[in-house]
Amino acid sequence: MDTMGYNHLPDAGCRTPDAGCRTPVAGCHNQRLISIIVQNMKISISDYPTFNKEWDKEKTEEKTKKMLKKIGKLQHKMYAQNKYSLLIIFQGTDASGKDGVTKGLLKYCNPIGFEVDSFKKPTEEEYAHDFLWRIHKIAPRKGTTHIFIRSHYEDILVPSVEKYIAEDIIEKRYKLINNFEKLLEHNDTRIVKFFMNVSKEVQEERLMERIEMKEKHWKHKDGDWDTREKFDEYLAVYERIINTCNDIPWHIIPSDKNWQKLYAAAEIVLNTLEEMDLKWPELISERFGKKE
Repeated sequence: MDTMGYNHLPDAGCRTPDAGCRTPVAGCHNQRLISIIVQNMKISISDYPTFNKEWDKEKTEEKTKKMLKKIGKLQHKMYAQNKYSLLIIFQGTDASGKDGVTKGLLKYCNPIGFEVDSFKKPTEEEYAHDFLWRIHKIAPRKGTTHIFIRSHYEDILVPSVEKYIAEDIIEKRYKLINNFEKLLEHNDTRIVKFFMNVSKEVQEERLMERIEMKEKHWKHKDGDWDTREKFDEYLAVYERIINTCNDIPWHIIPSDKNWQKLYAAAEIVLNTLEEMDLKWPELISERFGKKE
């Protein structure tokens, strides 16, 4: 079934988009849009907002803190149960805030059951294997939550724009990724996929901060500015990825404001954990017997 989901701030009235507004845009001011859930449908990224000026920052940050604490408790329970796992994927252009939202989600989590990996250009060893090898070998173990900052989608995104892999090979990768994600879900891994929707203007501001602010110099790479010149090309490939690999849905979240994207991500992660059958394990002890 074709679906488009709308998540809202809990006290915002939860109204639907204006009549005739098929996809939510910045001009639809009567809704408190958090994210768009894309599954088995075709979309255009340009139709979706990168921020919502109607959100109340103080109230949103207060609700975010409460959700992050709940995430921490549920993540700890999942680790103890050791039955399910959670894979969170963050994709987006440079400076869309993938690192920052990851740091925010981790705030109240048990680090023992939490892992984070960031994917860059494949190493020589990784090139010697199939493109999913480096991903599959670190897929989340049972009980753990694993965040991928960039992911297997980079192996479609970058070669599609930079054109160093034959198009027919890239085409096959779409299907292979869909099958791979189904394999992980078959093994009781829930997958949550985020596209961080940042505007070109805000991206430039954040890239400039890496030049102007001493504490951010370490983030600067000259190559990020070369990539920025192809912003629209990368966005077009992201759009095709979202439209082709959405058997497991994507969540498109506004990312111009750090506090907005953290709320959106926290809400979706919390909902996912609450939907899982998480239980504290029973006591197993020869000395004390079994306790309910």
